[in-house]
Formats: sequence, structure tokens, C-alpha cells
Amino acid sequence: MESTATVALDRSTQLKAFDETKTGVKGLVEAGVSEIPAIFRAPPATIKTPKPPSSSSPSQFTIPTIDLQGGSTDSISRRDLVEKIGDAAERWGFFQVINHGISLDVMERMKEGVREFHEQDPEVRKRFYSRDPSSKMVYHSNFDLYSSPAANWRDTLGCYTAPDPPSPEDLPAVCGEVMIEYSKEVMKVGKLLFELLSEALGLNTNHLKDMDCANSLLLLGNYYPPCPQPDLTLGLTKHSDNSFLTVLLQDHIGGLQVFHDQYWVDVPSVPGALVVNAGDLLQLITNGKFISVEHRVLANVVGPRISVACFFSTYLMANPRVYGPIKELLSEQNPPIYRDTTITEYSKFYRSKGFDGTSGLLYLKI
Repeated sequence: MESTATVALDRSTQLKAFDETKTGVKGLVEAGVSEIPAIFRAPPATIKTPKPPSSSSPSQFTIPTIDLQGGSTDSISRRDLVEKIGDAAERWGFFQVINHGISLDVMERMKEGVREFHEQDPEVRKRFYSRDPSSKMVYHSNFDLYSSPAANWRDTLGCYTAPDPPSPEDLPAVCGEVMIEYSKEVMKVGKLLFELLSEALGLNTNHLKDMDCANSLLLLGNYYPPCPQPDLTLGLTKHSDNSFLTVLLQDHIGGLQVFHDQYWVDVPSVPGALVVNAGDLLQLITNGKFISVEHRVLANVVGPRISVACFFSTYLMANPRVYGPIKELLSEQNPPIYRDTTITEYSKFYRSKGFDGTSGLLYLKI
């Protein structure tokens, strides 16, 4: 029987060999693998899927879908909207939005751009391959490849698109232009959402925006190739997001699930909708009122699945601003449950622990 040290060394060698191909999971699929390599095999317990009981009412396990139409102009609609968004952020931490103002054309071109990047000649993709988070543009497979218990069946292209987007020459030719165009539209949606969430907290409309929650955007274009053994791995391990808010554009394939009331609930693909979720930083500053919930993506024999996730956070960019529970929300009955931190400090911790199945907020718990 192999010793633990031998197994660890063997795994380390396999990880390094995979990383050095610089072509990600797509490279494995292009090579025609019929079995997933050992480094992708997830512990069976992490793949189990407790589904909501059939006796439960459909609405009990259905992600809320919220219509943003009229929310910025009509005062009656806005009050209704504030209530719905506050309720969704408090009970689910996840909701879908429709009539958000981003055209179907831009959304389709954004998804197509991500697909084209990952499906172009491997030699072109390789030029962007990097594990340096300070790079203007990063393409890799699994940011936590060397620290996670199992690698995920997913490749990612990413960059900060706000406040300082990369120059056109630093972006991939096949999707750079639409990345910037789409990001500008997401920033508008994000600003409206932060206004509505501020009002739902009983604060001034601009409170969260004045805390710089809406200033920075990290865009990740995810590519989940078809998987020959989807019951042995995951597209994305369960985790919560290191952001204030995340706005996700997903295609029709499906696979995204949210952990709610001890069950994994599917987030269906709604044509033209965006999926929005509260991140750890929003849970931190609202002192736990708005929840950052765990979610994951299943692997699928069908694919590729394309998603574009936009995170409102400075993440690893230098940012000295200190964040903690908002003072106006605290009282004797509602004392702070988290200590103050900087996004940079929290992000370094989040990145070092990887997707290990635990919440990074435990690190900040008082």
C-alpha cells in the first residue's frame, strides 16, 4: 500500500503536469480523455445531492425572480422592489433579475466571446495562461489548483474591468471588446441593486455606493467542458463568494445549485435573466442580515456550459479601506458579530484556503 507521502507526491506531480500544459480542462477534452484524471476525483460526500422533498411546496424551493422594470422611476414600484430584494437577500442570498436593462444581444455576444476564447487554438490560449493574480488578464484552470482537495472540471478567463479596465492590447482579440461593453452594463445594474439593498436596510439610498461597494468589478468567464464522468467530479466546489455582490450570466445548460434549508436547489436558466447573490463582504457589513450562501456547479456530460460571473470587489487589488458591520445597523440587541478587516486581508485568506467547503467568514467571527 502506498504511503500518504507517496500519494501526496504523486498528486503534486500530476497537478504540476496538468498545469504546465497551459490548456486546462479543455486540453484534456481535446486530447480525447474518456476517464477523468485522479486529481479531479472529488470526495463522494461533496457530490451528494440532497434534493428538496417532493412533499414541499414548489415556491418553498424556488429561487425568487424579481422584475426590475420601473424600479428607478416609479415610487410605488420601487417600494415593492425594495421589499422583494431585501426579503430575497435575507432569506435566500440569491435571486434572479429580469428587465435589468442589459440587451439580449450584449448578453449573447458576451457568452459567445467566452466560448470563442476557450475554443480557439491552444497556442493562442496559452499566451494568456498565468497564476499571477496581479496580471492584467488571467487564464487558468482552478485558482486553488494546488490547495484544494480536488480540482474542478472548469477553466476560467478573468480580469478587473473597473475601475481601471485593461487596455485593448492586453485583452484577447476574440472577446476583449465585449468584456468591456458588458462590464459597463453590469456596473449600471449593480449600482441600482446597491441602492435598493441600501433602502432595504433602512439606510440612505447611496449608503452602500458611498462605501465603495460598487466601484470595482472582477469579470470571470467560465468554461465547463463536457465531462465523461460527471458523477465523480464537480464543475465548481461548494463555496460562498468573496464579494459584496455577484452578478452571473449563465447559459441554458444548467448545473448551478444553491444550498438552502439543508437542500441543494437548482437555479434554473431563465431566458434573459441575471442571477444575483450576496457575497461574504455584504454579509459582513450587514452583520449577517443579508446572507452569503454556499453554491456549487455540477459537472455535466453535456456541454460546454458557459457562465460569466461579475464580482463587485477589489479582491486582491491594494485597498486600505477597513470594512466591518455598518454602525447604523448595530444596537444593544444587535451587537457586531464580525471583526473589521480589509478586503485585501480577507481575500488573501480566502485565496489561501481555497474552496475547502468552509465559510471564510468564520475567520472574522467575534
